[in-house]
Formats: sequence, C-alpha cells, structure tokens
Amino acid sequence: MEKPITIAVAGCGSRGLEAYASKALKYSDRMKIVAVSDTNPGRLARAKKMFGLNDDQCYDSAEAMLAKGRLAEVLFLCTPDRDHYKEAMTALALDYHLLLEKPISMYANECRDIERLALERRRQVVVCHVLRYTVFYQKLKEIIDSGAIGDVVSVQAIEAVGHWHQAHSFIRGNWRNAGLSSPMILQKCCHDMDILLWLTGKHCKRVSSFGSLKHFNAEHAPEGAPARCTDGCPAADTCPYNAVRFYMGRAERGWLGWPVNVLDPNPTVETIGKALREGPYGRCVYRCDNDVVDHQVVNLDLEDGVTVSFTMCGHTNYNNREIRIMGTRGEIRGDMEKKALEVLKFCGEQDQAEKEIVDITKFTTDFSGHMGGDVRMIDDLLDLITGEGDGTALSDITKSVESHLVALAAEKSRLNNGAVVEISEM
Repeated sequence: MEKPITIAVAGCGSRGLEAYASKALKYSDRMKIVAVSDTNPGRLARAKKMFGLNDDQCYDSAEAMLAKGRLAEVLFLCTPDRDHYKEAMTALALDYHLLLEKPISMYANECRDIERLALERRRQVVVCHVLRYTVFYQKLKEIIDSGAIGDVVSVQAIEAVGHWHQAHSFIRGNWRNAGLSSPMILQKCCHDMDILLWLTGKHCKRVSSFGSLKHFNAEHAPEGAPARCTDGCPAADTCPYNAVRFYMGRAERGWLGWPVNVLDPNPTVETIGKALREGPYGRCVYRCDNDVVDHQVVNLDLEDGVTVSFTMCGHTNYNNREIRIMGTRGEIRGDMEKKALEVLKFCGEQDQAEKEIVDITKFTTDFSGHMGGDVRMIDDLLDLITGEGDGTALSDITKSVESHLVALAAEKSRLNNGAVVEISEM
C-alpha cells in the first residue's frame, strides 16, 4: 500500500482547517497532515490536537513554516488574501504542489506570475473553485455539452449572498474592506466568473459593471445605536443584524459550527460572549470599517456573441445560486437550494415544451461543504498527485486565472462608472 500524501497547512481557519485539512481524518490512508501554521494561537492549538502533532510541527506563521523548506508534498495555502502571492511563489520555489484558496491574488500580473512559476516548476496548483466539483454544476455542464438546448445564447445568474452572510463575512468579517483583503466581486464571485466561463465553454472579451455599498453605513444606523450590539442597542429587538441574537443564540442552542466557530476556534457560550464584547463580530453593522459593495451587477460579452448577466446581492434571505441558460433549442433553469434543474426543449408552443426535472439528489447524497464540492475537490487533488487521475485538475491555475481577470475587470469597470473594460487590457 502506498504511503499517504503528506500535507502542510498554512492558515487553520474555517476553510484551511475545517473544510480542507479535516478531510485527513476521513482519508487517513490517502493524506496525512505533517505541519500546520496560523497566527492565531487558538486555531493553531486546535490543529495540533486534531492531527496529533508535536510542537516542532506547528508554526506561528506561514512565513516561519516556509522558512523551514519543503516539509510535505502538498501545501494547503489558506491564509489571508493579500498573503497568497508571496507565499505561493515561495512554496512553488520549494517544489510544493498547492491547494490554493481563492482569490489567487488581487492583481492580474501576480496571478500570471503564479501560473508561470507553476508551469516552470511542473507543480500542480489546484485553485479552490469548488463549484466546479459540485454534482449540481457538473450535471448542468453535461446537459449543455450534450446539445440538449442547442447553442447557448445567453445566461442569467444570481448569487444571493444572504443578508446574514453579508453581515458576517463582508461587513464585520475578514473580507469587509478591499484594502485589507480584496474587492467582493473578486473574493466572493471569482467562483461565479469561473463557473460561467466553464459552463459556456467561452472566453470573455469585455465586461461592464455597476454596484455600490448602498445600505451598511452610518447613515442607515438606527437612532441611538451604539458601536456594539452588546452595548444595549435600542433597536436590538427589531434589527435583523443583532449580533447577540445571531451568534449567541446559536451558541446557546448548541450550534458551535460555522459561523460561530469563526469567533472562537473552541466556542462555548462564554468565549462567544467575550468575542462579541471585544472582537469584530460584535460590532454594529452600520458602524464598521467596511467598504466593499453590498450589491453589484456584471455584464459579460463572450466569444461568438454569447452574453451573460450576473447579479450579486447581499440583500437576500437565503444564501443561494440560481441560473438560467438560454439556448437556440431550449433553456435550463437551475436552483442550488432546491437541488434541481429544469430542462425545457422548445416544441413551437409555450405549453407544449418538452420538460424534464433533473433531481440532483438522485446522483449524490453528499451535500456537505459547498454542496459536496469541498470533498470532491480534495479527491481530485489526491488523484492528481498520486497519478490516479488523467493528469489535469478540474480547477487548475491555468483554468482559474481567466476568472480572476474577469472579476478584476468588473471591479475596474464599477470604479469607472460602468465603462467597458477589455479583458485583453488586464
């Protein structure tokens, strides 16, 4: 029996540890965590305990771990967005294969640098575009490629971020401020740009975009609202963003997973209470240092006259993705939350279309972590390194760079009053 693939983990947060590295507990015969790093002592201690590591295998930063040379075959790089470039370039120079959390980088030239070095060093870089790995999108891709609806003409897609997710990640959380992390259309929606390009099989030529931070600012704060939800807010009973109700309510009901465990790696009612009083997640959503948008629309002009209209909005009840693919001989409507695709083939009359409902639950029972995408991505990575796959990843660095160029072009357009941006100029 072959030895398991050795893994080093840089960044032991919600994604690096809980979503990806934890799969080593399930696939102990295929992967083994041999080194971890994090700047947060609590998260580092949790990783150490989870994988039975000793002190010499734990580092207080990715930089410190990388300074020790190549400690494993693969590096899971899940550090803050703005650290990715330097750490990825260092890791590739050390001959690590990478599982690289998106975004690759905030800058087009840095995305290309990582791609270039990966190809030069013949290292695999799997970018965490986990939507490609979901059965939902793979089935959708299969139907499109079968020609069932003819040639794709236009696509409408929406990412309903969810008001609570907007508040958690993009107002109070790590991705609230573009100067500290990255623009929201890149951080959140390079996923969507990637999946839209993959589904259509087309390259993007030009982009235009509009959007803004409309609601989550001091102008919309309830009268008398303090800086923190823990400080006796007069709107506590009516505000949908009351952090005490959202986080403490879950903790008191025994729900200690995401997003509660983002506040503390080993959450209890006591530690969550302290985090709300002292940390960023207890702040009033109208009195934070956030500057990323809460809604944005993007228009994509693809090859062969194919058009795409994409909407991202934080003012929704559910966190969901919906899509409508319109072709020359039919259309497909998809809803991730409902785990269903509706295929309509034209028959000449509105009421006579040939209709098929594709129930995604018939093809998988694993909808954990991004609708099952997380675990399937790890499978793909392990197959790639062991040579069990076809030699290419479903989401490798070359496939992923274009999605970043499109997202960066969208942000450039937004900041320039919707001016059309050519992808060739990025």
